[in-house]
Amino acid sequence: QVQVVESGGDLVQAGGSLRLSCVASGNIFSINTMGWYRQAPGKKREFVAALSSDGRFNYADSVKGRFIFSRGGAKNTAYLRMNDLKPEDTAVYYCNVRDERGGILSDFWGQGTQVTVSS
Repeated sequence: QVQVVESGGDLVQAGGSLRLSCVASGNIFSINTMGWYRQAPGKKREFVAALSSDGRFNYADSVKGRFIFSRGGAKNTAYLRMNDLKPEDTAVYYCNVRDERGGILSDFWGQGTQVTVSS
């Protein structure tokens, strides 16, 4: 089993910045991708940013130019730098880790970290 832990969420004013962290541990075989998703109250979970298996960074249109995804030196870590935050960025942010084992992909999620942006 793979454990995923997010941290870094906080209450911040509009225009502010935060950096979220994600650490994966446990029975990791080979991390295929890591990414960030978010879920606002009453809404479905949505994609935010990810690094694909072919090395490309992908971002949701709503965060392009403001959010930056990065991987740590240890490949089991990921970060999300969020700049120029807006009230509509308020959500629980989840880290997704996709592990590949023998050609089979498995998704693991953390418990999430709350980001609240006040206007």
